[in-house]
Amino acid sequence: MIEFEIKSKKQTVGPLKGKTVYYAMAKNKNYMTLDMVCQQIVDETSLSYGDVMNALITLGRLVCRGLKMGFNVDLGDLGSFRVYFPSKMSEKETDVTAASLKTPKVVFTPKAKMREAAKTAEVSVNNPKRKEEKKKKKKEEGGIGQHGN
Repeated sequence: MIEFEIKSKKQTVGPLKGKTVYYAMAKNKNYMTLDMVCQQIVDETSLSYGDVMNALITLGRLVCRGLKMGFNVDLGDLGSFRVYFPSKMSEKETDVTAASLKTPKVVFTPKAKMREAAKTAEVSVNNPKRKEEKKKKKKEEGGIGQHGN
């Protein structure tokens, strides 16, 4: 489960500029290490730890090689990687050159199964203020019912 807590900040742009806004932020970053991934694959298959580690290292190298050559790399049910080059805007068409490209980004696009898995992740937001409001409402409702009898 991913647990969230309430944070606040002063908004600097947009319709809420200058106001304090509240948002949910994950309390901790749940992290599955490479060792944990390898161990789970070993437990689920007949592969050895060394075979799994070798395959993952090789996969990483192949993805890097493909991206260097400008390929999109499809990893089946996982998703695909591609390189994205944002471009600076120019007033003249003749000013658009390779130098007008910004720092490239690697974009991962998950497949449907991965997106569904993300949608079904269990979440919990720890909001003490909301709990206090609910308690007040219950007391108010309870108080009205007692006096009405």
